[in-house]
Amino acid sequence: MALTETTKVDLIQLVENNSIQVRTATIIERDGTEISRTFHRHVVSPGDDVTNEDPKVQAIANAIWTAEVIAAYQASQTGSL
Repeated sequence: MALTETTKVDLIQLVENNSIQVRTATIIERDGTEISRTFHRHVVSPGDDVTNEDPKVQAIANAIWTAEVIAAYQASQTGSL
């Protein structure tokens, strides 16, 4: 009886303010049959460091986050507290 644990990014969503929502699934299998799946979500905002993110998230951020998008996001965050 072998248990294996796999972690993978299984959902990437671009939300209205150009932030990227990332869902990571942790899958536990016993002898090749899935017995458990849990999820963790986090958000990466325009201008955040994406060097430790999944390569697909990095590619989306590099394509979407222009200087204008980052400036607009930062401007929308000032005064919101």
